[in-house]
Amino acid sequence: MLPADQAPTLDARLTDAIATFNNEIYWAWIVIPLLVIVSVYITIRTGVVQIRMLPQMFRVLRSKPETAPDGGKAVSSLQAFMISAAARIGTGNIVGVAVAISLGGPGAVFWMWMMAIVVAAASFVESTLAQLYKVRDSTGYRGGPAYYMEKGLGQRWMGVLFAIVLIMTFPMVFNAVQSNTIANAVANSAQAVSGSAEAADAGTGTVLSVVVGVLVVVVTALVIFGGVRRIAHTAQALIPTFALIYIVLGLAIVAMNYERIPDMFALIFTHAFGVREFAAAGLGTVIIQGVRRGMFSNEAGLGSAPNAAASAAVTHPAKQGMVQTLGVYFDTLVVCSITAFIILSTYQGDSVSELEGDLTQLAVTDALGPWALHLMTLIVVLVAFTSVLGNYYYGESNLEYLTGDKRVMTGYKVVFLVASFLGALGSIDLVWTLADTTMGTMAVVNLLAIAPLTAIAARVLKDYNDQQRQGIDPVFTRDRLPGLRGVECWDPEESESVTTADRSSS
Repeated sequence: MLPADQAPTLDARLTDAIATFNNEIYWAWIVIPLLVIVSVYITIRTGVVQIRMLPQMFRVLRSKPETAPDGGKAVSSLQAFMISAAARIGTGNIVGVAVAISLGGPGAVFWMWMMAIVVAAASFVESTLAQLYKVRDSTGYRGGPAYYMEKGLGQRWMGVLFAIVLIMTFPMVFNAVQSNTIANAVANSAQAVSGSAEAADAGTGTVLSVVVGVLVVVVTALVIFGGVRRIAHTAQALIPTFALIYIVLGLAIVAMNYERIPDMFALIFTHAFGVREFAAAGLGTVIIQGVRRGMFSNEAGLGSAPNAAASAAVTHPAKQGMVQTLGVYFDTLVVCSITAFIILSTYQGDSVSELEGDLTQLAVTDALGPWALHLMTLIVVLVAFTSVLGNYYYGESNLEYLTGDKRVMTGYKVVFLVASFLGALGSIDLVWTLADTTMGTMAVVNLLAIAPLTAIAARVLKDYNDQQRQGIDPVFTRDRLPGLRGVECWDPEESESVTTADRSSS
Protein backbone atom coordinates (compact mmCIF):
# COMPACT_ATOMS: atom_id res chain seq x y z
CA MET A 1 0.00 0.00 0.00
CA LEU A 2 1.30 3.42 -0.96
CA PRO A 3 2.08 5.97 1.76
CA ALA A 4 -0.60 8.63 2.18
CA ASP A 5 1.54 11.27 0.50
CA GLN A 6 2.03 9.01 -2.54
CA ALA A 7 -1.54 7.75 -2.86
CA PRO A 8 -3.36 8.83 -6.05
CA THR A 9 -5.56 11.86 -5.61
CA LEU A 10 -9.29 11.75 -6.29
CA ASP A 11 -8.75 13.66 -9.55
CA ALA A 12 -6.07 11.18 -10.63
CA ARG A 13 -8.27 8.16 -9.82
CA LEU A 14 -11.24 9.69 -11.63
CA THR A 15 -9.08 10.58 -14.63
CA ASP A 16 -7.74 7.02 -14.81
CA ALA A 17 -11.23 5.52 -14.53
CA ILE A 18 -12.65 7.70 -17.31
CA ALA A 19 -9.58 7.07 -19.50
CA THR A 20 -10.02 3.30 -19.07
CA PHE A 21 -13.69 3.57 -20.03
CA ASN A 22 -12.83 5.66 -23.10
CA ASN A 23 -9.96 3.50 -24.30
CA GLU A 24 -11.23 0.01 -23.58
CA ILE A 25 -14.98 0.34 -24.04
CA TYR A 26 -16.44 3.50 -25.50
CA TRP A 27 -14.02 4.25 -28.34
CA ALA A 28 -12.89 0.69 -29.00
CA TRP A 29 -16.34 -0.90 -29.19
CA ILE A 30 -18.78 1.91 -30.00
CA VAL A 31 -17.33 5.07 -31.57
CA ILE A 32 -14.70 3.63 -33.92
CA PRO A 33 -16.81 0.68 -35.21
CA LEU A 34 -19.75 3.02 -35.83
CA LEU A 35 -17.49 5.49 -37.65
CA VAL A 36 -16.08 2.75 -39.87
CA ILE A 37 -19.48 1.18 -40.64
CA VAL A 38 -21.15 4.51 -41.52
CA SER A 39 -18.14 5.68 -43.56
CA VAL A 40 -18.00 2.46 -45.58
CA TYR A 41 -21.76 2.69 -46.20
CA ILE A 42 -21.39 6.29 -47.40
CA THR A 43 -18.42 5.33 -49.59
CA ILE A 44 -20.53 2.71 -51.36
CA ARG A 45 -23.67 4.88 -51.52
CA THR A 46 -21.83 7.83 -53.09
CA GLY A 47 -19.68 5.83 -55.49
CA VAL A 48 -16.40 6.44 -53.62
CA VAL A 49 -16.90 10.20 -53.76
CA GLN A 50 -13.77 10.87 -51.69
CA ILE A 51 -11.54 9.54 -54.48
CA ARG A 52 -13.68 9.93 -57.60
CA MET A 53 -14.20 13.68 -57.11
CA LEU A 54 -10.64 14.51 -56.06
CA PRO A 55 -9.86 16.74 -59.09
CA GLN A 56 -13.06 18.73 -58.46
CA MET A 57 -12.05 19.40 -54.86
CA PHE A 58 -9.26 21.71 -56.02
CA ARG A 59 -11.39 23.49 -58.64
CA VAL A 60 -14.23 24.47 -56.31
CA LEU A 61 -11.85 26.26 -53.91
CA ARG A 62 -11.88 29.18 -56.37
CA SER A 63 -15.57 29.97 -55.82
CA LYS A 64 -16.25 33.63 -54.99
CA PRO A 65 -18.76 34.72 -52.31
CA GLU A 66 -21.93 36.75 -52.70
CA THR A 67 -22.77 39.99 -50.90
CA ALA A 68 -24.34 39.43 -47.47
CA PRO A 69 -27.42 41.32 -46.21
CA ASP A 70 -25.26 43.71 -44.17
CA GLY A 71 -23.39 44.81 -47.30
CA GLY A 72 -20.15 42.89 -46.73
CA LYS A 73 -18.90 39.82 -48.52
CA ALA A 74 -20.18 36.48 -47.26
CA VAL A 75 -17.66 33.82 -46.29
CA SER A 76 -16.05 32.25 -49.36
CA SER A 77 -15.55 28.55 -49.95
CA LEU A 78 -11.82 28.94 -49.28
CA GLN A 79 -12.43 30.92 -46.08
CA ALA A 80 -14.86 28.28 -44.78
CA PHE A 81 -12.17 25.71 -45.54
CA MET A 82 -9.70 27.80 -43.50
CA ILE A 83 -12.09 28.15 -40.54
CA SER A 84 -12.50 24.38 -40.34
CA ALA A 85 -8.77 23.91 -40.93
CA ALA A 86 -8.15 26.32 -38.02
CA ALA A 87 -9.86 23.86 -35.68
CA ARG A 88 -8.67 20.71 -37.49
CA ILE A 89 -5.00 21.63 -37.67
CA GLY A 90 -4.15 21.87 -34.01
CA THR A 91 -1.83 20.34 -31.49
CA GLY A 92 -3.29 16.97 -32.44
CA ASN A 93 -1.29 17.14 -35.67
CA ILE A 94 1.94 17.60 -33.70
CA VAL A 95 1.41 16.15 -30.22
CA GLY A 96 -1.41 13.73 -31.11
CA VAL A 97 0.55 11.98 -33.84
CA ALA A 98 3.54 11.68 -31.50
CA VAL A 99 1.29 10.07 -28.88
CA ALA A 100 -0.11 7.64 -31.45
CA ILE A 101 3.40 6.56 -32.44
CA SER A 102 4.54 6.36 -28.82
CA LEU A 103 1.58 4.18 -27.75
CA GLY A 104 0.80 2.30 -30.94
CA GLY A 105 4.17 2.20 -32.65
CA PRO A 106 5.00 3.25 -36.24
CA GLY A 107 2.17 1.08 -37.56
CA ALA A 108 -0.35 3.55 -36.14
CA VAL A 109 0.60 5.94 -38.95
CA PHE A 110 -0.63 3.48 -41.59
CA TRP A 111 -4.02 3.14 -39.92
CA MET A 112 -4.21 6.92 -39.60
CA TRP A 113 -3.79 7.16 -43.37
CA MET A 114 -6.30 4.41 -44.13
CA MET A 115 -8.89 5.91 -41.82
CA ALA A 116 -8.51 9.35 -43.40
CA ILE A 117 -9.34 7.94 -46.83
CA VAL A 118 -12.37 6.02 -45.55
CA VAL A 119 -13.85 8.71 -43.28
CA ALA A 120 -13.38 11.42 -45.91
CA ALA A 121 -16.66 10.13 -47.34
CA ALA A 122 -18.40 10.97 -44.05
CA SER A 123 -16.85 14.44 -44.20
CA PHE A 124 -18.35 14.98 -47.67
CA VAL A 125 -21.84 13.99 -46.56
CA GLU A 126 -21.92 15.95 -43.30
CA SER A 127 -20.61 19.14 -44.95
CA THR A 128 -22.94 18.81 -47.95
CA LEU A 129 -25.88 18.40 -45.57
CA ALA A 130 -24.72 21.42 -43.56
CA GLN A 131 -24.80 23.49 -46.77
CA LEU A 132 -28.17 22.11 -47.83
CA TYR A 133 -29.91 22.87 -44.52
CA LYS A 134 -28.11 26.12 -43.67
CA VAL A 135 -29.99 29.29 -42.71
CA ARG A 136 -29.29 32.91 -43.58
CA ASP A 137 -28.04 35.49 -41.05
CA SER A 138 -26.82 39.08 -41.30
CA THR A 139 -23.26 38.16 -42.34
CA GLY A 140 -24.12 35.28 -44.66
CA TYR A 141 -25.03 31.78 -43.53
CA ARG A 142 -24.76 29.47 -40.56
CA GLY A 143 -25.62 25.84 -39.99
CA GLY A 144 -24.21 22.47 -38.99
CA PRO A 145 -25.33 19.10 -37.62
CA ALA A 146 -27.85 20.62 -35.20
CA TYR A 147 -29.59 22.25 -38.15
CA TYR A 148 -29.76 19.16 -40.38
CA MET A 149 -30.85 17.03 -37.44
CA GLU A 150 -33.86 19.30 -36.95
CA LYS A 151 -34.65 20.23 -40.54
CA GLY A 152 -33.58 17.05 -42.31
CA LEU A 153 -34.58 14.43 -39.74
CA GLY A 154 -37.26 16.44 -37.94
CA GLN A 155 -35.58 15.70 -34.60
CA ARG A 156 -34.97 18.98 -32.76
CA TRP A 157 -34.14 17.17 -29.51
CA MET A 158 -31.24 15.55 -31.33
CA GLY A 159 -30.02 18.93 -32.57
CA VAL A 160 -30.24 20.41 -29.08
CA LEU A 161 -28.31 17.50 -27.59
CA PHE A 162 -25.59 17.81 -30.23
CA ALA A 163 -25.31 21.59 -29.79
CA ILE A 164 -24.97 21.31 -26.00
CA VAL A 165 -22.31 18.58 -26.20
CA LEU A 166 -20.35 20.53 -28.83
CA ILE A 167 -20.39 23.70 -26.72
CA MET A 168 -19.07 21.73 -23.75
CA THR A 169 -16.35 20.14 -25.86
CA PHE A 170 -14.89 22.69 -28.27
CA PRO A 171 -15.25 26.25 -26.93
CA MET A 172 -14.88 25.22 -23.30
CA VAL A 173 -12.58 22.22 -22.86
CA PHE A 174 -10.59 22.15 -26.10
CA ASN A 175 -10.15 25.90 -25.94
CA ALA A 176 -8.62 25.58 -22.47
CA VAL A 177 -6.37 22.79 -23.73
CA GLN A 178 -5.09 24.95 -26.59
CA SER A 179 -4.26 27.92 -24.34
CA ASN A 180 -2.58 25.51 -21.92
CA THR A 181 -0.50 24.19 -24.81
CA ILE A 182 0.52 27.75 -25.74
CA ALA A 183 1.58 28.47 -22.14
CA ASN A 184 3.62 25.27 -21.89
CA ALA A 185 5.31 25.85 -25.25
CA VAL A 186 6.36 29.36 -24.22
CA ALA A 187 7.54 27.99 -20.84
CA ASN A 188 9.75 25.41 -22.55
CA SER A 189 11.42 28.12 -24.63
CA ALA A 190 11.82 30.32 -21.57
CA GLN A 191 13.48 27.48 -19.70
CA ALA A 192 15.86 26.84 -22.59
CA VAL A 193 16.85 30.50 -22.69
CA SER A 194 17.22 31.05 -18.94
CA GLY A 195 18.24 27.57 -17.85
CA SER A 196 16.16 28.21 -14.73
CA ALA A 197 14.31 25.41 -13.00
CA GLU A 198 11.63 27.92 -12.06
CA ALA A 199 10.95 28.54 -15.73
CA ALA A 200 10.15 24.86 -16.13
CA ASP A 201 7.03 25.40 -14.05
CA ALA A 202 5.97 28.52 -15.92
CA GLY A 203 3.04 26.75 -17.56
CA THR A 204 1.50 25.79 -14.22
CA GLY A 205 0.73 29.05 -12.48
CA THR A 206 3.76 31.39 -12.44
CA VAL A 207 3.91 34.95 -13.70
CA LEU A 208 4.79 33.85 -17.22
CA SER A 209 1.67 31.70 -17.57
CA VAL A 210 -0.48 34.60 -16.35
CA VAL A 211 1.11 36.90 -18.92
CA VAL A 212 0.60 34.32 -21.67
CA GLY A 213 -3.02 33.83 -20.59
CA VAL A 214 -3.68 37.57 -20.73
CA LEU A 215 -2.08 37.86 -24.17
CA VAL A 216 -4.17 34.96 -25.48
CA VAL A 217 -7.32 36.62 -24.15
CA VAL A 218 -6.50 40.03 -25.63
CA VAL A 219 -5.56 38.77 -29.09
CA THR A 220 -8.51 36.35 -29.18
CA ALA A 221 -10.92 39.11 -28.15
CA LEU A 222 -9.66 41.36 -30.94
CA VAL A 223 -10.56 38.65 -33.43
CA ILE A 224 -13.82 37.17 -32.11
CA PHE A 225 -15.48 40.53 -31.45
CA GLY A 226 -14.96 41.25 -35.15
CA GLY A 227 -17.36 38.47 -36.15
CA VAL A 228 -17.07 35.53 -38.52
CA ARG A 229 -15.44 37.59 -41.28
CA ARG A 230 -12.51 38.56 -39.05
CA ILE A 231 -12.15 34.95 -37.91
CA ALA A 232 -12.14 33.83 -41.55
CA HIS A 233 -9.59 36.46 -42.63
CA THR A 234 -7.32 35.67 -39.66
CA ALA A 235 -7.46 31.94 -40.34
CA GLN A 236 -6.82 32.55 -44.04
CA ALA A 237 -3.71 34.57 -43.17
CA LEU A 238 -2.24 32.32 -40.46
CA ILE A 239 -2.92 28.77 -41.61
CA PRO A 240 -0.92 28.85 -44.88
CA THR A 241 1.92 30.55 -42.99
CA PHE A 242 2.44 27.99 -40.23
CA ALA A 243 1.53 25.06 -42.51
CA LEU A 244 4.23 26.09 -44.98
CA ILE A 245 6.82 26.62 -42.22
CA TYR A 246 6.04 23.24 -40.67
CA ILE A 247 6.02 21.36 -43.98
CA VAL A 248 9.34 22.90 -45.06
CA LEU A 249 10.80 22.12 -41.63
CA GLY A 250 9.68 18.51 -41.84
CA LEU A 251 10.91 18.00 -45.39
CA ALA A 252 14.29 19.48 -44.42
CA ILE A 253 14.65 17.00 -41.55
CA VAL A 254 13.63 14.08 -43.78
CA ALA A 255 16.12 15.25 -46.44
CA MET A 256 18.88 15.35 -43.80
CA ASN A 257 18.05 11.72 -42.98
CA TYR A 258 17.37 10.66 -46.57
CA GLU A 259 19.21 7.36 -46.14
CA ARG A 260 16.62 6.35 -43.53
CA ILE A 261 13.57 6.95 -45.75
CA PRO A 262 13.25 3.31 -46.95
CA ASP A 263 13.54 2.06 -43.38
CA MET A 264 10.98 4.66 -42.24
CA PHE A 265 8.31 3.37 -44.63
CA ALA A 266 9.27 -0.21 -43.86
CA LEU A 267 8.66 0.49 -40.17
CA ILE A 268 5.22 1.97 -40.89
CA PHE A 269 4.00 -0.94 -43.01
CA THR A 270 5.62 -3.84 -41.17
CA HIS A 271 4.40 -2.61 -37.77
CA ALA A 272 0.89 -2.09 -39.17
CA PHE A 273 0.60 -5.84 -39.90
CA GLY A 274 3.67 -7.15 -38.08
CA VAL A 275 3.98 -10.63 -36.64
CA ARG A 276 5.27 -9.14 -33.40
CA GLU A 277 2.08 -7.08 -33.03
CA PHE A 278 -0.05 -10.19 -33.55
CA ALA A 279 2.05 -12.25 -31.16
CA ALA A 280 1.86 -9.59 -28.48
CA ALA A 281 -1.89 -9.11 -29.00
CA GLY A 282 -0.99 -5.52 -29.67
CA LEU A 283 -2.41 -5.11 -33.18
CA GLY A 284 -5.67 -3.78 -31.76
CA THR A 285 -3.76 -1.08 -29.90
CA VAL A 286 -1.92 -0.09 -33.07
CA ILE A 287 -5.16 0.21 -35.04
CA ILE A 288 -7.11 2.01 -32.30
CA GLN A 289 -4.35 4.54 -31.69
CA GLY A 290 -4.01 5.30 -35.39
CA VAL A 291 -7.74 5.55 -36.03
CA ARG A 292 -8.53 7.51 -32.90
CA ARG A 293 -5.74 10.07 -33.22
CA GLY A 294 -6.54 10.47 -36.89
CA MET A 295 -10.15 11.26 -36.06
CA PHE A 296 -9.09 13.68 -33.33
CA SER A 297 -7.04 15.50 -35.92
CA ASN A 298 -9.17 15.53 -39.09
CA GLU A 299 -12.56 15.53 -37.28
CA ALA A 300 -14.26 13.65 -40.13
CA GLY A 301 -17.63 12.32 -38.99
CA LEU A 302 -17.34 14.19 -35.73
CA GLY A 303 -19.79 16.93 -36.70
CA SER A 304 -17.53 19.91 -35.99
CA ALA A 305 -16.28 20.91 -39.46
CA PRO A 306 -19.83 21.14 -40.93
CA ASN A 307 -20.40 24.21 -38.75
CA ALA A 308 -17.73 26.00 -40.81
CA ALA A 309 -18.83 24.40 -44.08
CA ALA A 310 -22.33 25.85 -43.68
CA SER A 311 -20.99 29.42 -43.56
CA ALA A 312 -19.74 29.38 -47.18
CA ALA A 313 -21.61 31.04 -50.05
CA VAL A 314 -21.37 28.57 -52.93
CA THR A 315 -23.56 27.71 -55.91
CA HIS A 316 -24.03 24.05 -54.97
CA PRO A 317 -23.98 22.19 -51.60
CA ALA A 318 -21.76 19.45 -53.02
CA LYS A 319 -19.01 21.98 -53.70
CA GLN A 320 -18.40 22.66 -50.02
CA GLY A 321 -18.72 18.97 -49.26
CA MET A 322 -15.79 18.38 -51.60
CA VAL A 323 -13.80 21.28 -50.12
CA GLN A 324 -14.13 19.85 -46.62
CA THR A 325 -13.18 16.39 -47.87
CA LEU A 326 -9.99 17.94 -49.21
CA GLY A 327 -9.47 19.37 -45.71
CA VAL A 328 -9.38 15.85 -44.27
CA TYR A 329 -6.65 14.88 -46.73
CA PHE A 330 -4.63 18.01 -46.09
CA ASP A 331 -4.85 17.55 -42.34
CA THR A 332 -3.97 13.86 -42.16
CA LEU A 333 -2.11 12.92 -45.32
CA VAL A 334 0.01 16.09 -45.35
CA VAL A 335 0.35 17.73 -41.91
CA CYS A 336 0.08 14.59 -39.75
CA SER A 337 2.37 12.72 -42.13
CA ILE A 338 5.02 15.44 -41.78
CA THR A 339 4.99 14.91 -38.00
CA ALA A 340 5.31 11.15 -38.43
CA PHE A 341 8.18 11.56 -40.90
CA ILE A 342 10.01 13.95 -38.57
CA ILE A 343 9.86 11.41 -35.74
CA LEU A 344 10.50 8.23 -37.71
CA SER A 345 13.34 9.62 -39.81
CA THR A 346 15.08 10.76 -36.62
CA TYR A 347 14.32 7.84 -34.30
CA GLN A 348 13.88 4.33 -35.61
CA GLY A 349 13.29 0.88 -34.21
CA ASP A 350 12.45 0.37 -30.55
CA SER A 351 13.98 3.72 -29.59
CA VAL A 352 10.68 5.48 -30.34
CA SER A 353 8.76 3.76 -27.55
CA GLU A 354 11.62 4.29 -25.09
CA LEU A 355 11.65 8.09 -25.39
CA GLU A 356 9.79 10.31 -22.96
CA GLY A 357 8.27 13.72 -23.59
CA ASP A 358 7.14 15.36 -26.82
CA LEU A 359 8.63 13.18 -29.56
CA THR A 360 8.15 15.84 -32.23
CA GLN A 361 9.94 18.51 -30.23
CA LEU A 362 12.72 16.09 -29.32
CA ALA A 363 13.16 15.01 -32.93
CA VAL A 364 13.26 18.56 -34.29
CA THR A 365 15.75 19.67 -31.62
CA ASP A 366 17.98 16.62 -32.12
CA ALA A 367 17.93 17.06 -35.90
CA LEU A 368 18.44 20.83 -36.15
CA GLY A 369 19.90 21.89 -32.83
CA PRO A 370 18.61 23.78 -29.75
CA TRP A 371 17.50 26.82 -31.77
CA ALA A 372 14.79 24.70 -33.40
CA LEU A 373 13.00 24.48 -30.06
CA HIS A 374 12.00 28.13 -30.42
CA LEU A 375 10.83 27.61 -33.98
CA MET A 376 8.65 24.75 -32.75
CA THR A 377 7.30 27.03 -30.04
CA LEU A 378 6.26 29.55 -32.72
CA ILE A 379 4.59 26.83 -34.77
CA VAL A 380 2.75 25.40 -31.75
CA VAL A 381 1.56 28.88 -30.70
CA LEU A 382 0.21 29.59 -34.20
CA VAL A 383 -1.40 26.15 -34.46
CA ALA A 384 -3.03 26.39 -31.04
CA PHE A 385 -4.22 29.97 -31.55
CA THR A 386 -5.97 29.21 -34.85
CA SER A 387 -7.61 26.25 -33.11
CA VAL A 388 -8.90 28.65 -30.45
CA LEU A 389 -10.57 30.71 -33.20
CA GLY A 390 -12.08 27.65 -34.86
CA ASN A 391 -13.36 26.36 -31.52
CA TYR A 392 -14.98 29.73 -30.82
CA TYR A 393 -16.86 29.77 -34.12
CA TYR A 394 -18.15 26.22 -33.63
CA GLY A 395 -19.56 27.21 -30.26
CA GLU A 396 -21.07 30.45 -31.58
CA SER A 397 -22.87 28.71 -34.42
CA ASN A 398 -24.41 26.13 -32.08
CA LEU A 399 -25.33 28.68 -29.44
CA GLU A 400 -27.15 30.67 -32.12
CA TYR A 401 -29.07 27.49 -32.88
CA LEU A 402 -30.17 27.27 -29.25
CA THR A 403 -30.89 30.99 -28.77
CA GLY A 404 -30.53 34.19 -30.74
CA ASP A 405 -30.42 36.39 -27.63
CA LYS A 406 -27.61 38.93 -28.08
CA ARG A 407 -26.99 39.07 -24.32
CA VAL A 408 -26.40 35.33 -24.26
CA MET A 409 -24.00 35.63 -27.19
CA THR A 410 -22.06 38.39 -25.39
CA GLY A 411 -21.95 36.25 -22.25
CA TYR A 412 -20.62 33.37 -24.34
CA LYS A 413 -17.74 35.53 -25.56
CA VAL A 414 -16.85 36.41 -21.96
CA VAL A 415 -17.01 32.78 -20.77
CA PHE A 416 -14.92 31.71 -23.75
CA LEU A 417 -12.22 34.26 -22.91
CA VAL A 418 -12.25 33.21 -19.24
CA ALA A 419 -11.74 29.56 -20.31
CA SER A 420 -8.85 30.73 -22.50
CA PHE A 421 -7.21 32.43 -19.54
CA LEU A 422 -7.77 29.64 -17.02
CA GLY A 423 -6.50 27.04 -19.46
CA ALA A 424 -3.10 28.73 -19.49
CA LEU A 425 -2.71 28.44 -15.71
CA GLY A 426 -2.59 24.78 -14.87
CA SER A 427 -2.96 21.08 -15.60
CA ILE A 428 -6.27 20.03 -17.11
CA ASP A 429 -5.86 16.26 -17.38
CA LEU A 430 -9.33 15.53 -15.99
CA VAL A 431 -11.25 17.86 -18.32
CA TRP A 432 -9.19 16.63 -21.29
CA THR A 433 -10.14 13.05 -20.44
CA LEU A 434 -13.79 14.04 -20.06
CA ALA A 435 -13.56 15.69 -23.47
CA ASP A 436 -12.69 12.29 -24.95
CA THR A 437 -16.11 11.14 -23.76
CA THR A 438 -18.00 14.21 -24.95
CA MET A 439 -16.21 14.12 -28.31
CA GLY A 440 -17.20 10.48 -28.69
CA THR A 441 -20.79 11.43 -27.88
CA MET A 442 -20.69 14.14 -30.57
CA ALA A 443 -19.48 11.59 -33.09
CA VAL A 444 -22.12 9.00 -32.18
CA VAL A 445 -25.01 11.48 -32.40
CA ASN A 446 -23.73 12.92 -35.69
CA LEU A 447 -23.10 9.53 -37.30
CA LEU A 448 -26.59 8.33 -36.34
CA ALA A 449 -27.95 11.44 -38.08
CA ILE A 450 -25.96 11.36 -41.31
CA ALA A 451 -26.52 7.65 -41.94
CA PRO A 452 -30.22 8.06 -42.89
CA LEU A 453 -29.55 11.46 -44.54
CA THR A 454 -26.90 9.98 -46.84
CA ALA A 455 -29.60 9.22 -49.41
CA ILE A 456 -30.35 12.96 -49.69
CA ALA A 457 -26.66 13.86 -49.94
CA ALA A 458 -26.30 11.24 -52.70
CA ARG A 459 -29.14 12.91 -54.63
CA VAL A 460 -27.42 16.28 -54.25
CA LEU A 461 -24.18 14.75 -55.55
CA LYS A 462 -26.02 13.20 -58.52
CA ASP A 463 -27.48 16.61 -59.37
CA TYR A 464 -23.96 18.09 -59.31
CA ASN A 465 -22.60 15.35 -61.56
CA ASP A 466 -25.53 15.63 -63.99
CA GLN A 467 -24.96 19.37 -64.45
CA GLN A 468 -21.22 18.88 -64.76
CA ARG A 469 -21.71 16.33 -67.55
CA GLN A 470 -23.75 18.97 -69.39
CA GLY A 471 -20.68 21.21 -69.36
CA ILE A 472 -22.09 23.86 -67.01
CA ASP A 473 -21.01 25.13 -63.61
CA PRO A 474 -23.40 23.30 -61.25
CA VAL A 475 -26.00 25.54 -59.59
CA PHE A 476 -28.42 24.08 -57.08
CA THR A 477 -32.00 25.11 -56.34
CA ARG A 478 -34.26 23.21 -53.99
CA ASP A 479 -36.85 22.56 -56.72
CA ARG A 480 -34.30 20.31 -58.44
CA LEU A 481 -34.97 17.66 -55.78
CA PRO A 482 -38.74 17.07 -55.63
CA GLY A 483 -40.03 16.16 -52.20
CA LEU A 484 -37.13 17.79 -50.38
CA ARG A 485 -38.31 19.28 -47.07
CA GLY A 486 -36.83 21.54 -44.41
CA VAL A 487 -34.61 23.56 -46.78
CA GLU A 488 -34.79 27.33 -46.12
CA CYS A 489 -32.20 28.59 -48.60
CA TRP A 490 -31.46 27.61 -52.21
CA ASP A 491 -34.47 29.25 -53.83
CA PRO A 492 -33.86 30.29 -57.48
CA GLU A 493 -33.38 34.01 -56.66
CA GLU A 494 -30.73 33.34 -54.01
CA SER A 495 -28.85 30.89 -56.20
CA GLU A 496 -28.85 33.37 -59.08
CA SER A 497 -27.28 36.06 -56.85
CA VAL A 498 -24.51 33.70 -55.77
CA THR A 499 -23.91 32.61 -59.37
CA THR A 500 -23.72 36.21 -60.57
CA ALA A 501 -21.23 37.12 -57.82
CA ASP A 502 -19.14 34.06 -58.64
CA ARG A 503 -18.99 34.79 -62.35
CA SER A 504 -18.38 38.53 -62.01
CA SER A 505 -15.47 37.91 -59.61
CA SER A 506 -13.80 35.20 -61.69
